[in-house]
Amino acid sequence: MDSRVLRRALLIVTLFVVTIFIVILGMNGYLGSKGKSGATAITAKEEEAADKDGRIKGSDLNAWKYDETFFDPKLIGDGKYENMSAEGNAAPDMPDKSIALSASSVEKDIRIRIMDSSGEPVKGQFFIVLIGGTEYKDEDRDGLIYVNNLTPGDYEVKLAAMEGYDVPSEPIKCSVKAKLEYKVISDISYLIKTEADIDALKEDTGENDAGDSSAGTDAVRNEENAKFGIDVSKYNKEIDWNAVKESGVQFAIIRCGYRGSQSGSIIEDPYFRANIEGATAAGIPVGVYFFTQAINAVEAVEEASAVLSLTSKYKLDYPIFIDTEGAGGAGRADNLDVAARSLIVEGFCETIRNSGGKAGIYASKNWFNNRLDITKFNDSDVIWLAEYADSPSYGGKYSIWQYSSAGRINGIEGRVDMNISHLNTN
Repeated sequence: MDSRVLRRALLIVTLFVVTIFIVILGMNGYLGSKGKSGATAITAKEEEAADKDGRIKGSDLNAWKYDETFFDPKLIGDGKYENMSAEGNAAPDMPDKSIALSASSVEKDIRIRIMDSSGEPVKGQFFIVLIGGTEYKDEDRDGLIYVNNLTPGDYEVKLAAMEGYDVPSEPIKCSVKAKLEYKVISDISYLIKTEADIDALKEDTGENDAGDSSAGTDAVRNEENAKFGIDVSKYNKEIDWNAVKESGVQFAIIRCGYRGSQSGSIIEDPYFRANIEGATAAGIPVGVYFFTQAINAVEAVEEASAVLSLTSKYKLDYPIFIDTEGAGGAGRADNLDVAARSLIVEGFCETIRNSGGKAGIYASKNWFNNRLDITKFNDSDVIWLAEYADSPSYGGKYSIWQYSSAGRINGIEGRVDMNISHLNTN
């Protein structure tokens, strides 16, 4: 081979090898601008991927311990992992998706709660419960399922698998009662709603037919061996209970709640706590009442249980009354017959008595005479009569008389119901 050709071939091969070597160095990051220290500069993309110590994120298997973006705050909420140390010693406060079940029976039924770890019903999810192999669905997605008309006996209740939730693997057991026992439902609090949950204009519709509201006197009555008192609810709004006390009021009966006349929900009176605490602080003896719209004895037990739950931390000097009256003609209980309504009223009172409380019945003269069978009531039930007149014409026994709904008392804006009590509360 000609020497000139050989030298040219060697040059071409050498240039090719050098070019390949340069390319390899560039691909591995050994080429580029250098800083004052002479270290090779990293690319902008690499700098973005590196943490403050120069480590490339992803190269360290423990990077999640000190990477603030490892958990997505959009998914778990800000501040959920504040207990995580830089060393990763503390476990993160992971979102709790554990589910628990509770089941109870009043009469031929099962009441099921689907709860989170705090004991609150899990809302917004479509859960399915299996009872004896039959599926029951949480159609309204409120975390509560009610099944009635069951044959008495022992049942297993199991929650079907739900994506995203850790459901119990084992069923729970529940004995379905054959007969109503008029005992307090211990876990009733989950059924008690506030007015923020309902349409109060449609639900709170009680109508008293005690007579002309302008009849009788609206003055404070002082009778021998009797005490003067008032009864109040949310409609009396904010009350100055010290002024009420100074006006001569000797007792107050406070509405603690009502059952919605359309939905049947049990609702706490929004002023109940303020009223009972204010009256008690002012030294005024108190009792409570609940406006019923129960349509059967089971619901009567629910209502009594709800009242006992709401009043559990308060001292009551006067009875717990069931308030039975109309709800404007369209109420769910307006068309009950005398026997059904009387059973409900006495069921409420019996549940209160069985808990150790004092029970009473509030109704108008017309209802005591025509809408209730007073022979079905226990002799210990306290009768609270509503009849607006100068003197009552009701022929039956009573211990408290509501004689006016047009009273005026210092500390209360507008009208207030006035009462005389012959009840011995000592």
